[in-house]
Amino acid sequence: MLRQALRRFGQKLVHRPPLKEPVPEDDPQRRLSTLDLVALGVGRTVGVGVYVLAGEVVSNQAGPSIVICFLVAGLSSVLSGLCYAEITARVPLSGSSYLYTYVTIGELWAFITGWNLIFSLVADTANVTRAWILAFANLLGNQISQTLRESILLYVPQVLAEYLVFFVVGLVLLLMELQTLNHSRFFLITKVITLMKLLVLGFVIISGFIKGDLHNWMLTEDDYIMAGLNDTSSLSPLGSGGFVPFGFEGILHGAATCFYTFIGFHNIFERVEEAQNPQHSVPMGIVISLFICLLVYFGVSSALTLMVPYYKLQPGSILPEAFLHIGWAPAYYVVAFGFLCSLSSSLLGSMLPIRQLIHKMARDGLLFPVLARIETGTYAPIVATVIFGITAPVMAVFFGLTDLVNFRSLGSLLAYSLVALCVLILRYQPQRRNEENEAEEQEENGPAAERLTLQGLLFPGSSTPTPLSGRVVYVCSSLLALLLTLLCLVLAQWPVLLSGDPVWISVVMVLLMLITGITGVIWRQPQSSSPLYFKVPALPLVPLLSIFMNVYLMMQMTAGTWARFGVSMLIGLAIYFSYGIKHSVEGVGMANST
Repeated sequence: MLRQALRRFGQKLVHRPPLKEPVPEDDPQRRLSTLDLVALGVGRTVGVGVYVLAGEVVSNQAGPSIVICFLVAGLSSVLSGLCYAEITARVPLSGSSYLYTYVTIGELWAFITGWNLIFSLVADTANVTRAWILAFANLLGNQISQTLRESILLYVPQVLAEYLVFFVVGLVLLLMELQTLNHSRFFLITKVITLMKLLVLGFVIISGFIKGDLHNWMLTEDDYIMAGLNDTSSLSPLGSGGFVPFGFEGILHGAATCFYTFIGFHNIFERVEEAQNPQHSVPMGIVISLFICLLVYFGVSSALTLMVPYYKLQPGSILPEAFLHIGWAPAYYVVAFGFLCSLSSSLLGSMLPIRQLIHKMARDGLLFPVLARIETGTYAPIVATVIFGITAPVMAVFFGLTDLVNFRSLGSLLAYSLVALCVLILRYQPQRRNEENEAEEQEENGPAAERLTLQGLLFPGSSTPTPLSGRVVYVCSSLLALLLTLLCLVLAQWPVLLSGDPVWISVVMVLLMLITGITGVIWRQPQSSSPLYFKVPALPLVPLLSIFMNVYLMMQMTAGTWARFGVSMLIGLAIYFSYGIKHSVEGVGMANST
């Protein structure tokens, strides 16, 4: 009895729902072209990162080498984008990482992915709120907090006086979301705002190369002395000068932070069912939007560090302030106005993915059903919008900009790693329509399908995937994810490795040999021949490289970020094991059929 109970419990954790039929390609709701998807991806991606985050990274993490940080983060995002492009071609349904992990590796990982994405998206909303206030306050000469302190400090605590404006913006954001009727009507506005962003940032790039000074990439201690600065300056430690003032470690930390600037492309695959010819337009939209964003970030970060010495950019600095340094005051207001318009559009749309995801998880029975309650006429999850519309400004009060950015990046890196794992697993699986058909197929193959030999691992007898080869890849992929995590943990101690410690070097060599051997086993398994418009090249190397880069960037996060992540995960797992696992629609259906 105990064995059967444990088996049923394990089956519920990895249970995968059958795929529903996608929206027909001639359906009237499929009206988004590739250009619409590119505008959506670029418009949602280019925002807080390029205007505010660059100053944070330049000032105390990377200096001029922020351009390398963006390249590293961009490469990781492109690898993840390739994996998303294949999985959306294979699963042409609107959703998110939650949906893709659910239909691939089971319910538990789907809940973990969805829960992390919810908190990450709330942190993203709080980030936009903080950046909007920062930009607006700078435009008004930082008079907001001063006025609040002078007018209401006698009546409320100083903390609330300092940050009361966040609650005001959160309330405005909430009212905007409740009044939103149909987001699809705003695609024309999205394209116009995206074009305006690119024009403003193009102006920044051209200005930087005109007014920039290459000497700002080669600063020395003499420059600090001439500027009246030293290592005890209140501006923060200045580093060692040159193009990489904070060393290789600064580039790694900066790349982990800069990853935040590339995660807006998830809005594209949330519109799969609205796309014309999704197997073509969605992969193209993802790849083109990421390429445009990489060019923009590389150009803007180069222009910024050429115009302004990195030590003059303090945390909290925004991009328009660079034009005050070079004496172009009118350009400051032009760029700042473009910044406000950009962030305002992000405020209008940043909560839509949150409530869609919450509604989906509540409808699947993994979250409380009250969160799926909709408002008649608008079809908006009213309870979810109210709860998380209040949570976002509260997070903006208690956490700094970098804290929120790192928390958002950590959740996204985990989700992207799981999607890469899903692509690796799906490519080697036999065709599956539902769980019953899979069980019948296993029974028809009989005992031979259950036989696993060393020769069968390296020289499979079938040219098409079988249930056995699919299980082999599933297990090997899970082992590879674990080994890559251990390798990243060891490589994070790279100063010890550079010292030549034989113990650490031996551990790295053993891990590399195990990873190589298991990768070879996966490579020898037969791949699915299902025709897809887009497939990730060089399987299994590209998904594994994506997982490695994502996990390594996760290892660069601070202890505080991991602590916040751990607390949110404990809350989520408590909800899942006390409620979700019992009320899951798919799990209940599986139990009834049993």
